[in-house]
Amino acid sequence: MVVRGRTATVSKEDRHPHLPEEHAYELVKDALARYWDVHKTFPARIVLHKSSRFDDNEQRGFEAALKEKGISTHDFLWVSQSATKLYRAGKYPPLRGTLLTLDDREMVLYTRGSVDFFETYPGKYVPTPLRIRLENTEQTQRFLAREILALTKMNWNKTQFDGAQPITLQASRNCSNVLRYCSEGWQIEPRYSFYM
Repeated sequence: MVVRGRTATVSKEDRHPHLPEEHAYELVKDALARYWDVHKTFPARIVLHKSSRFDDNEQRGFEAALKEKGISTHDFLWVSQSATKLYRAGKYPPLRGTLLTLDDREMVLYTRGSVDFFETYPGKYVPTPLRIRLENTEQTQRFLAREILALTKMNWNKTQFDGAQPITLQASRNCSNVLRYCSEGWQIEPRYSFYM
């Protein structure tokens, strides 16, 4: 499902885009309304992936919308490229799925890398791992890393068996590339297949 939020503003403090509390609330409320229209129920758990840091206003808005619908289980993750790189003995990069826990809120995950089955690295360039920051979570780091790793294999529009980014972020970028040309008042198509 595709929902369109309001325009985010770049913070002078951290140079990341953020939504005001009421816009964050509206975004999740609209997403849950669309989910209800399709499934006639609400999900038991919500996971939000963001390519920039969550600020306090956004978290309050997201949590208010979830609480209003009775959804108590949620995980908010900041997913970006990592400057930390790992090396292993031999001539190939680290294995796909290698996880480095930096502290209780931050980890580095190789979503692309060498594959045991192929006994090689199937890519052209040195893979860059993901930096995953747990902003407000209830699940363990290992559980969330496994979820992200699984989500990198869900882009069925490519022959590549894995992706560097989870489909949640990849799909939102694909949709934003189309929606940037539409006025804010336009009714948008809620099915992702229209944005591929």
